[in-house]
Amino acid sequence: MGEKRFRAILIAGPTASGKSALALALARRLGGRVVNADSMQVYRELRVLTARPSEQEVASAPHLLYGHIGVDEPYSVGGWLSDVEAVLAQARADGVVPILVGGTGLYFKALTEGLGEVPEIPQAVRSLWRGRATAMPAEELHGCLAERDSAMAHRLNPSDAQRVVRALEVIDGTGRSLAEWQQEKTSPLLGADETLRLVLAPDRAWLHARINQRFEAMVEMGGLEEAVRVAGLEFDRSLPAWKAIGVRPLSEAARGTRTLEDAIERSKTDTRRYAKRQETFFRNQMGDWERVDPLALEAAAESIADDWDAA
Repeated sequence: MGEKRFRAILIAGPTASGKSALALALARRLGGRVVNADSMQVYRELRVLTARPSEQEVASAPHLLYGHIGVDEPYSVGGWLSDVEAVLAQARADGVVPILVGGTGLYFKALTEGLGEVPEIPQAVRSLWRGRATAMPAEELHGCLAERDSAMAHRLNPSDAQRVVRALEVIDGTGRSLAEWQQEKTSPLLGADETLRLVLAPDRAWLHARINQRFEAMVEMGGLEEAVRVAGLEFDRSLPAWKAIGVRPLSEAARGTRTLEDAIERSKTDTRRYAKRQETFFRNQMGDWERVDPLALEAAAESIADDWDAA
C-alpha cells in the first residue's frame, strides 16, 4: 500500500455551538491532535471566560496552541499562521490528523486562502489610533477611515472597532489600503484536497439558550475571579485580550460600579451579538463548507471517522 496522504479536519462554528466537543470526539476516534483556531483561546490568563478545553479534555487528546500567549503580548492572524505552520509540519512528519477548531473565521480564511503580508506598523502610528479609538465614538472613528480609505470603510461596520483601527493603522503606516495588501496573498498552508471543512450550524434559539447557560456556568467556575485578575494586570488596554467577552463587565461588578446581575446580562448579550457576527461571516465567506447539525454531533463524528478511515 502507498503512503496515506496528509489531510486535516477544519471545524468552525459560532461560540457555544459544540465545535470543541466534535473536535475532541474526532481526535479520540482518529488519534488526532486538536489545534486551536480561536483568537481568544490563545491567552494564558483567560481559561474560563474563553471556554478553553478543561484539564480533563486536554488529558484525553493532545491540544495545541491553547493558552500559549500572555494577555500583554500582541498576537495577530499572522502570528497564528506562523505557529500553526509548525504544528502542521509536525503532524505531517508524525503521520497524525490535525483537527483545527475555533470560531475565528479569519484564521480559517488565511489558512486556506493565504494572507496578505502587511509590513510592521510603526509603534507611534499604532498608539495614535488605539488612543483615538478609546476617545472617539465608533461612528466618528469609522468616518476617519472613510476619509482615508473608502475601500476599507465600505467593507467594515462602524461597530467593528478593532478592524477599523487596524485599517487606519495600515493606511497611515504604509500609505496603502489594507485592501491592497490583502490582494497580495501568500500561498495557503492547506489546499482544498488536504482538508475536510465543517461549520456547525445551530438553531438560533437553541444557541442563545446555550450561550446564556454557559455564561452562568462560567461565573460559577471562577469567571468573576478571572476577570478581576486580568483587570489587575498592567498591559495595553488596546490589545485584543482586553476585549474578551465578560472581562470588563465582571471586573466592573467586582469594583462595585455595576451589579453582578447586570454584568452577567451584558456579557450574555455581547456573546449573542458575537455569535451573530460569526454566523454572518461563515455564511458569506465560508458558504461552501459542509454544515453540521450540533444536535447530532456523535453521529457526525462516527460518520466522519468511518469515512476517514476508508479514504
